[in-house]
Amino acid sequence: MFHNDLPALERAAETLDIGALDAFLSSQHRSLNTSATFHAPLMLSAHRVRHLAKIPQLAADAVMFNLEDGVSEAQKPVALRLCAIALSRLPQSDKKLIVRVNSLDEGGAEEIAFLAPFMPDAIRVPKVRTAEEVERIAAMVPAPIEIHLSIETKEAWLALSTLRADPRVSTFYLGILDLFADLGLDQALIAPENPTMRYLLSHFFVTCRALGVKPVSFVYQDYRNEAGFAAWLALESEMGFDAKGCLSPKQAEQVMAAFGQDEAALARAREIVALFEAERANGVTGFTHEVYGFVDEPIYKGALALLRGAE
Repeated sequence: MFHNDLPALERAAETLDIGALDAFLSSQHRSLNTSATFHAPLMLSAHRVRHLAKIPQLAADAVMFNLEDGVSEAQKPVALRLCAIALSRLPQSDKKLIVRVNSLDEGGAEEIAFLAPFMPDAIRVPKVRTAEEVERIAAMVPAPIEIHLSIETKEAWLALSTLRADPRVSTFYLGILDLFADLGLDQALIAPENPTMRYLLSHFFVTCRALGVKPVSFVYQDYRNEAGFAAWLALESEMGFDAKGCLSPKQAEQVMAAFGQDEAALARAREIVALFEAERANGVTGFTHEVYGFVDEPIYKGALALLRGAE
């Protein structure tokens, strides 16, 4: 992606040479990836040039340029510029390109203004608390860039059903560690079998679906623990989730395997839709099928929803 510029970009990033990085900035039109079917948003530290250079080869179907946690104050201006350069070198991408900025009062507003000409597919804002704050974000983010929100404060949890304050708010991410800290909960409760954790996940998921936003489950920090990650994926898949934040390419591979399209389920849905529409044309809206059992309008609508979600 960076081709012959890689050594120069690495030198500039390592020496915090902002002037040298600014020389590489060149905004251009991007064809935005508007897909809502991504499963594995993979977090990349935006100050690491070689990580960004690998984006086209990553197995993940979404990339999260991280400007927040894990990026020091000294590195944030570097990360911001490298993010903009990477976007300008990816005018079209089959991966959804999302930028996680800092909270509005900790530099996020300035980062949004800087990145706007480079047109990321979405901007994710952390530490939101109120619908009024979301409206303020919407005024800053130019259309048609999507707005993604991190749910990681007690105020956001209480206001969850009100936070889709703009049509471009399309995705919520559950920031479990920050949320637990804000609620004063012991992180030992973050276990697949814990009833409090199951309640939080199910409430988050159902509220998101009722609002019409995509729910993305929390990042699992122990990225070397493949068995532990698989246990969370099994639970989340059973609950209905189809996306989970990732910290490593291996986690992204696990998510894609767990949440990728179920071709058998899609084939079943297509056949149910075709059968129902054929019967409906003859005035029949409820019938028994030898394979699918009783098929009526709710079953038909469920099949349609599954097919639309896979588009």
